Amino acid sequence: MTSERQRIIASVDTGVDDALALAYLLASPACELAGVIASYGNVDEPTAFANTRHVLDLFGHADDVPVFHGSTHPSWADSFIPDAGCAKFHGTDGLGGLSGRTAVRTDTAAHVVTAHGPARGSHPQTAQSAWPTHSQPYGIVSVGGYPLDDPHANPAVPAAPPHETGIGTVTGTTTDIATEPAARLSSEQDVPCGIDFLIEQVRAYGHDVTVLATGPLTDVDAALAKAPDIASKLRLVMMGGTLTQPGNCWDAVAETNVIQDPEAADRVFHSGADVTMIGLDVTHQCLLSREAAARWRAIGETAAEVRGRFLDGLAEFSIAANLEADPAIFAGGMPLHDPLAAAVALDPTLVGCFDIALKAETATGDFHGVRGRTTGDPAGLVIPDAPRVHVALQVDAQRFLEEFTDRLASLCRSVGVS
Repeated sequence: MTSERQRIIASVDTGVDDALALAYLLASPACELAGVIASYGNVDEPTAFANTRHVLDLFGHADDVPVFHGSTHPSWADSFIPDAGCAKFHGTDGLGGLSGRTAVRTDTAAHVVTAHGPARGSHPQTAQSAWPTHSQPYGIVSVGGYPLDDPHANPAVPAAPPHETGIGTVTGTTTDIATEPAARLSSEQDVPCGIDFLIEQVRAYGHDVTVLATGPLTDVDAALAKAPDIASKLRLVMMGGTLTQPGNCWDAVAETNVIQDPEAADRVFHSGADVTMIGLDVTHQCLLSREAAARWRAIGETAAEVRGRFLDGLAEFSIAANLEADPAIFAGGMPLHDPLAAAVALDPTLVGCFDIALKAETATGDFHGVRGRTTGDPAGLVIPDAPRVHVALQVDAQRFLEEFTDRLASLCRSVGVS
């Protein structure tokens, strides 16, 4: 490191645990949050953008942390619809109903943005009483990582039927999935402004900036496709995948962030970048209890109490959803997926890693395995210099949980204090 503070660029799909991760970064003295890229995933991109701005504003950083538009759909598709599984754990608004926005309009229930929005680094004001603007999906459609013909394609809200648009026909079958790098980015103007920001930062700072990805790896993959020269300079900490534990998708094999865009994940794993994977192997060991989260709500000052109620409300929503999903594993609380990745980006000593040539399966069937699965790449057994990924398998859960709850409590109290 060349400075006392670690420079971070976050690529997020801001749902509940992304919001908690952002709060953790803002609360950490060792973090210089240089910018945030909002992408699709738990919610669609415009909702992730609005949620990110909401969190930064609530904690007093609306003016000093720029938010950029990221990918609106996976590399294999033309458009994206959030799925019901993510809505169960994050709410339809991505923030457990705490965003202050109204419900999704049924006339645009199948929604995706086809334009990338204002210029790089701008801060358009998002009305808290209105839902971000969406348009109908087109072309190959991803429903939470699944093509439309997949039985697991389950929209978070009722989707409009396939239709003709001025751009193309809704198809989205498994045979339509493209596998070429950046196959769905057909021109320079199609690249979201956040991708350019990521490239500029890695070129300027190298390993002195860490890219933290808490959503799909589409943004990182697009940056590598546009600027292959950054691969050797890129330090990436990603939340996603699982090596030793079941997945958290319908098939109990794939993990949510990887299933959204397995092609992108596989290309990133093989890019030669310095990649640390914070997967379910360790995040399921870091459970936030109701008692720990209640500390934030109990903060007495009026302004701090508003922020504390927000953080505790996020936690309560996720704790209830996880407990319903698996009462045995999550009896102790919600898994802190994205916050742990954020913490490791600042302090790698929190985890112990196993270095392995890794791949993400991009197809399901004989001789393929299951699409979205993260597993060892046999090429690593015969190619000595095959790229290795640092896969976290051990974690100092107690130290992390104590730091996490303490820092967020301090953040609630410190905002607005000179």
